[in-house]
Amino acid sequence: MSPQHQPADAGTAANTGDKHPTRRADKRTRPGGGLTRALGYTALVAIALLYIYPFLIQLATSFKTDADATSHPLSLWPTHFTTAAFSRLADADYPRWFANSVVVALFVTAGRVFFDSLAGYALARLRFRGRGALFGAVIAVMAVPGVVLLIPKFLVLNQLGMYDSYSGMIVPLLADAAGVFIMKQFFESIPVSVEEAARIDGASTFRIYWSVVLPMAKPALITLTILSFQGSWNELPHFIVSRQSPELNTLTSGVASLVSGQLGDGNQYPIKLAAALLMTIPVALVFFAFQRHFVRGGTAGATKG
Repeated sequence: MSPQHQPADAGTAANTGDKHPTRRADKRTRPGGGLTRALGYTALVAIALLYIYPFLIQLATSFKTDADATSHPLSLWPTHFTTAAFSRLADADYPRWFANSVVVALFVTAGRVFFDSLAGYALARLRFRGRGALFGAVIAVMAVPGVVLLIPKFLVLNQLGMYDSYSGMIVPLLADAAGVFIMKQFFESIPVSVEEAARIDGASTFRIYWSVVLPMAKPALITLTILSFQGSWNELPHFIVSRQSPELNTLTSGVASLVSGQLGDGNQYPIKLAAALLMTIPVALVFFAFQRHFVRGGTAGATKG
């Protein structure tokens, strides 16, 4: 840039209120900026394809024949297009597995949203002896691997007479430590002055929680709803130790039985991946429907007012 142009740029910047004219000029004329951006987008597309490719294989294989799937397992186009895998699933117990998964996921999601928010509010707002120790115990539970608790869960359910029943599949999942932690952090970001006005008007603690604070926690509640539905829909270890009747199979345990060869010999790639494809659709729909709220709720609890 010639010296004659510099005063003109400075004057233009002064007139327009731009405090960083030199930085903007450098950004417009930076050499290689377009190439760097193109390389960045190329890397992102490559990584995206790396993640999407298994789903494309799943989709393509579900419309293949057994022989085609065995001969060309990584091909993204069926040699002989067929819906035989879906027909076999319809003739099997797949509708019952789907219904069981829907029932369990709905009850578990509703229970977790209510109990986790209730516990989170108590830990965030109520003052009682041992509150810090109780919250420390919640954090400690989050650090325990779930597989360690499988045998104790089986023994407790057996002693309570809940083994091999819907209650045994649902009740142990009605609350989780991660949900309590998320709700506690979000409730602490809400100003206490909002509740004081309702308390002066004579509202009880539960009424303040239910009518005042809970409607303000919509982003966190939507986040918890998505995580709870996804977690209960994809749950497998708990359903293995809490039931044994085939009538109580969910999608995860039913598809796992397909992997073990319940419907016959051979690898059965098409029927396995067709079942997995149908199993993925409800969770994907829930996530995409609430994606905007999910991102907002995930960051809302990070700042405190």
